[in-house]
Amino acid sequence: MPDIIEGPPGREDRLPPWPRRLMWFVALALGGSAATAAVAYGLRALLKL
Repeated sequence: MPDIIEGPPGREDRLPPWPRRLMWFVALALGGSAATAAVAYGLRALLKL
C-alpha cells in the first residue's frame, strides 16, 4: 500500500526564492493587521464608544 502522507522535505529540496518568501510574510502581516483593524472598528461601532 503506498504512503498517503509524505514526510518532511529533505535538505536536497530547494527553498523558494527569498523575494517570494518575503512577499508571503508581508501579505500575511498586512492581512492580519487588516483583520484586527476590522474587528476593532466593528466592536467600536457595535459598542458605540
